[in-house]
Amino acid sequence: MKVALVHDWLVTHRGGERVLDALCELFPSADLYTLIHQPGSQPARIENRRITTSFLQHIPGIHSRYRHFLPLFPRAIEALRITGDYDLVLSSSHCVAKGIHAPPGVPHLSYVHAPMRYMWDLFDEYFGPGRTRLPVRAAALAVRPYLQHWDRTSTQRVSRIVANSRHIAGKIRRFWDREASVVPPPVELERFTQVPLEGGGQGGYFLWLGAFAPYKRLDVALEAFRGLDTPLWVVGTGQEASRLTSGPLPPHIRFLGNVPDSALPALYRDARALLFTPEEDFGITPLEAQATGRPVIAFGKGGALETVTPKTGLFFQEQTPASLAAAVRQFDAWERSFRPEDARAQAERFSRARFQQAIQAEVDALLSVSRPSPAV
Repeated sequence: MKVALVHDWLVTHRGGERVLDALCELFPSADLYTLIHQPGSQPARIENRRITTSFLQHIPGIHSRYRHFLPLFPRAIEALRITGDYDLVLSSSHCVAKGIHAPPGVPHLSYVHAPMRYMWDLFDEYFGPGRTRLPVRAAALAVRPYLQHWDRTSTQRVSRIVANSRHIAGKIRRFWDREASVVPPPVELERFTQVPLEGGGQGGYFLWLGAFAPYKRLDVALEAFRGLDTPLWVVGTGQEASRLTSGPLPPHIRFLGNVPDSALPALYRDARALLFTPEEDFGITPLEAQATGRPVIAFGKGGALETVTPKTGLFFQEQTPASLAAAVRQFDAWERSFRPEDARAQAERFSRARFQQAIQAEVDALLSVSRPSPAV
């Protein structure tokens, strides 16, 4: 079977790209189509194949400034032509990848990480007061109706939609008026289950890990820990780095920047708990933490409700520093009943093999209705 894979952009290697890597393993000879590609940004399984990019690739400095060109993304993905004799188009989409034009008669399965979140329910998280400059907010408000319309109508080109969580399936129903099956994304369990369960939490710190994007709400954790006499270690960087790190912070809050992937299992294992502050589409980090046998303190909305259980974590109900601080204070008593083996068992439900088997079943289901019935 000849497959064309489509992904929004290849600039960093995060959760969406880890899903793409699993798809590349499932379809090792597939070609790849994307808006832009920064060579060397991906592992070999992604890099070592034919990659076709859009006209945006030729804009000077695009790899660091691509977010500024969001209004052009629909035009760019529609102009990106899939050429060749393919049996299937399979897109991995959190922005515009699902809007590509598949060749006539070729079924298109789209694995959706989220509708265009910054134009729908999380608009203010990206463009609200204090989040960006007034001219940027004004421009975002101006293009929002167009991008919402395109995001909704372009789904008509998709034969079958798979969401990464029940939370996102609900958004797809609400924003696009489409139904979606659900296949959770894979977790690289092998890296994290290699660390022993014994001795977890000995570092004494709480851990926040992720991209410094507006909706990730690192600001909630920083403000909460200003009033807590307990260590917070922060791993990551991103577009909000200068804003979040510019002011004075107490000495028990420590920024580690980006750390090598090889260091993450030990960071998780030595933490008392992972803090998960966003309303996330799904959220890989809570499962990575649980795979190392550590609990999670998570905001009680979104994908975390599908990955963290009352046995493996605590939820705070408001996305505020006060609500998170209250949960951290409750943690001492809750921690006495926590069992690391429960956390690891929960994570193991989200293996790479299970993801690939489920995607193959979705592909088979789509192709079974796309093929003409045999002549009688």
